Amino acid sequence: MPLDIQAQNLLDAARSSGLPPINHVSVAEARARMEKALTYAGEPEPLGYVKDIVIPGPGGLLTLRHYHPSIANTLPAVVFFHGGGWVLNNLNTHDHLCRALANQSGCAIIAVDYRLAPEAPYPAAVEDAWAAVRWVHANALQIGLDPMRLGVAGDSSGATLAAIVSQLARDVGGPPLVCQALIYPVMDHWTADTKSYREVGTGYSLSRDLMIWFWKHYLPEGADLTNPNICPLRAAQFDNLPSTIVLTAEFDPLRDEGEDYAQRLRDAGVPVICSRYDGMMHGFVIQFRLLDKGRLGLAEIASFLRQHLMSQK
Repeated sequence: MPLDIQAQNLLDAARSSGLPPINHVSVAEARARMEKALTYAGEPEPLGYVKDIVIPGPGGLLTLRHYHPSIANTLPAVVFFHGGGWVLNNLNTHDHLCRALANQSGCAIIAVDYRLAPEAPYPAAVEDAWAAVRWVHANALQIGLDPMRLGVAGDSSGATLAAIVSQLARDVGGPPLVCQALIYPVMDHWTADTKSYREVGTGYSLSRDLMIWFWKHYLPEGADLTNPNICPLRAAQFDNLPSTIVLTAEFDPLRDEGEDYAQRLRDAGVPVICSRYDGMMHGFVIQFRLLDKGRLGLAEIASFLRQHLMSQK
């Protein structure tokens, strides 16, 4: 089907700005542009409380933002990793998404301000993501959470971190994760040259060239692309992973690798929902205030988390 008219309007507005593509400017300028574009300027969605927590991390102090949707204790929790190609974005760019996800799911959301490349290239983001999940599990009761009702989630490169953490937790025997929500994830390297990279790798919100820019900033020279901590789709095993939902977008070069990952899990016996949003482009869920299908995607993720975490005893 053609690109959704609301998505087309967003693309047209971006093109009419006259600004060069993100991958044609400095990292500092790219970060400033994305923060301006994604940080919601309106009144924040109310919650029971929102608190920043500073914990010891592998590279120094690590900040987590705890979104608690009610005053109730022992809520289930979802550790959330923001997207941005491991280079861009932060807690503020995804604040409105995390607030809405907490309210709609009924779960606490713990967002992670992991280190970014190129200042902190791979494996810094993976190390921080893994440290955050282990800390939340170990300290859950002290911050009003249930350590046995824990999930992970993320969008784009943040979904990559969620998938990697799930594989690590399986391989070392914990923390126990109930579910994972992967929103248009990066599951493989751009050199895999999938059909979606060839068909929709230019002209939409995420391009092949931008992905190359992200990967070049993120990976050190000579990185091993067969390492599943870089490319989760290249793991040797896909069994014994938590129940999973994968959202993809028709006009997203990452579409095929996300759907391939869902199929690998399904073939290994993992319960999987894979939803492709026709007419949508990469990033549609974080634009839920502007896109009807973004609201639907957010609602589907929230429903999945509610079903898998709120119903657990």
